[in-house]
Amino acid sequence: MNAYELLERVRRESPVVHHLTNWVTIYDCAQIVKSLGASPVMAHAPEEVADMAQIAGALVLNIGTLTTELVEAMKLAAASANRKGIPVILDVCGAGATDFRDRKSLELLDQVRIDIIKGNASEIARVSGLEIHTKGVDATEVGADLESLAQALATRRQATVVITGKTDLVANARGVCRISNGHALMTSVVGTGCMAASIIGAFAAVESDHRQAAACALACYGMAAELAAEQSGGPAAFKAALFDCLYNLDQPTVARLQRIAV
Repeated sequence: MNAYELLERVRRESPVVHHLTNWVTIYDCAQIVKSLGASPVMAHAPEEVADMAQIAGALVLNIGTLTTELVEAMKLAAASANRKGIPVILDVCGAGATDFRDRKSLELLDQVRIDIIKGNASEIARVSGLEIHTKGVDATEVGADLESLAQALATRRQATVVITGKTDLVANARGVCRISNGHALMTSVVGTGCMAASIIGAFAAVESDHRQAAACALACYGMAAELAAEQSGGPAAFKAALFDCLYNLDQPTVARLQRIAV
């Protein structure tokens, strides 16, 4: 996989990435997409979400700050995206924390077509049906083989499944990719998981092989994090540098740092 080739496609095509996302991290999700060279839009009103999806290249849903009304708007947007044939990415943020969050995650998965399901290990385990409890929106230990778990969910849902962690996993029915790029400082910044879903959305907007799109997106994101960490003394400086390093990623750097195993 050539992550730089897809990054260049995102920069060249500048796809619109429509979000119904987490209010805590909405600015960061918009900025990370803009730093890539794509075009973010954050439209939540049920009166316009279907129309907005029609001008987008991908739709990103994130249940981090969910309400019943927001999930209903997500269904409208996703149904419109399904009709257009653009990818829908669902970040099951906090699945496993409450029954309400679990129910709404499954409603979305059951009622509209979700192309990419993204979460940490415990979130993905919960929407797979395991009795796992998430610590708020942070991952908890999962006593299962994550690669098998991801591939089984991908096969059952006919989707691509992303599990973020020290090594990111991207699975579909054909196999699993492992992405080893990234840095521990990412866990000290609120919103890095939400931003990952946004970057995946931008890459999926230009690449129909969603496993490849997600793997390359996470590799570029992780490489930018590694570079940002080199010039940062803590979370605040790291976050600012992350946008700059993603914006400035070039071909020699990607060729040197990319770590995707198929």
